[in-house]
Order: sequence, then structure tokens, then C-alpha cells
Amino acid sequence: MLIGGQFVRSESGRYIQVADPMELGGTKENVPWGSRKDVRDAVVVARGAWEGWSGRTAYNRGQILYRLGEMLEARHGELTRSLERGGLDGSAAAAEVSATIDRCVSYAGWADKYQSLFASLNPVAGPHFNFTVPESMGVVGVVAPARPALLGLLGAVLPIITSGNTVVVLASEADPRTALVLGEALATSDLPAGVINVITGRASELLVHLAKHMDVSAIDLHAVEPSLVKKAEEAAILNVKRVRTRSLDDGAWFDADGASSPRWIERFVEMKSIWHPAGS
Repeated sequence: MLIGGQFVRSESGRYIQVADPMELGGTKENVPWGSRKDVRDAVVVARGAWEGWSGRTAYNRGQILYRLGEMLEARHGELTRSLERGGLDGSAAAAEVSATIDRCVSYAGWADKYQSLFASLNPVAGPHFNFTVPESMGVVGVVAPARPALLGLLGAVLPIITSGNTVVVLASEADPRTALVLGEALATSDLPAGVINVITGRASELLVHLAKHMDVSAIDLHAVEPSLVKKAEEAAILNVKRVRTRSLDDGAWFDADGASSPRWIERFVEMKSIWHPAGS
């Protein structure tokens, strides 16, 4: 798992065995099975990283995301092989990696532009200006879809961190190994430690603990079973978290126009109103 820029085992010592397809040898590898304490550790790290990440200029965040796109491009072959080992054929795996890189570049471009779409100068009856501007919320918990494992994870996380939030993401259960390969790109990019924290394990076990945590400001759930969504919503009541759910098919994830929309960024920002004297 990737927590605070470091690769760590689960404190519980548990692991999940992930097997290659038989045509690739059927080799099994152990992937950490995250626990409640791992989730809590990741939230603490993400909370600590939030102030520094949100305090950077939008331009700087965009440049860091561009650099992340370059790191993904440099690991194109490695990520493709990982997706193949996760069950995709070669052409589908390569297409998913390319789409993920494009998604990263798209949100890098939005980093210093979405504010002009959502901010406003509001009419008021008095000698004041009144502005509304978007601000980051804090730590957002994410459950990535099972498929596409790579594009779904990063496609869900990018719009959230673009506005200055930090993330604790539960990786795909269908292909958790690719999330760890992605973690190597994250750890060696310019992205500050703690901005993206990747937990592998069972969402059915970990999501409620994530939703209950008082330092988590919002939850983003992708293709999660309705019964588990209900449990997360009930747990999120404790500090009135925002809970968003989506269940997209593969076509929607690969739709560059739809999934790169700034409306994805808007889902996890707070709108802040500011009053300023108009002067004499």
C-alpha cells in the first residue's frame, strides 16, 4: 500500500493472493489486505498533507500533474503489463494506460482554469463587492471501480486533488496489483507525499471505517453495492460528510469529454462567499 509516499505492509499482516492468468504462468503474488488502522493512518497522513497541497498555487498543482503524466508515460510498458496480468488483453491494456495519461494531462490543464467557471461576482444592494469562489474541502475518501482498474482509480482521484483536496483511495479489488504499480509512479513523481494514499483490501470491510472518520470531509463511491452505500451514508452522518456515488460503464470512463469535465472537480469543492468594501 502507498501511505504518505511510502510503501507499507498492512499492520495486520494479512494479504490477498493475486494470480496471473494461466497463459501468463498463473503465478501468485501477495498484496496487502488493509485494516481499519491502515485506513486511520492514511487519513492522518492525508490530513497533514492537505494544508500544503491546497496552499500551493493552482498553476503549481497543474505543473505537478503534468509531471505525473510524464511519469506515467515513462512507465507505459510497465503499467500495460500489469493490466495484462490483471486479465486484460494487450491492446485493451495499452489503450487504458494511454487514456489514463490523457486524463492526467486534461486535469493538469484544468488546475488553473476551473475557478473562472465556478467563481462569480454577485449583485448586492450596498457599497460592497460580493464574490463566490471555490475552495478545497480537505480529505476525500474514494472507492475506485473494479474496472477499469487504472483509469477508474486515477480518473476518480484526479478531479478531487486538482482543486487541492487530498485522497485516501481503496483500490480495485479485481486488480489491486496495478494500483501498487501506479503507486511507484506516484511516489517518484513531484506529487507531495500524502496527497494520494492507496489502500488495498476489501471495501466491504474498510469503507465504513473511512466514512466514520471525523477528518474525512467527503466520500466518493464508484460502482459500490447499494447495501454498502447505505452503510457508508449512515456512517457519514457523524460529521455530515458529502457522499457522492457513480456507477459508470467502461464506455463512460473512456469518454474523454465526459470524464474530463470540470463538473467532476465541482463535486468536491466548497463555495466560499467573500464581502469586500467597494470604497468611497
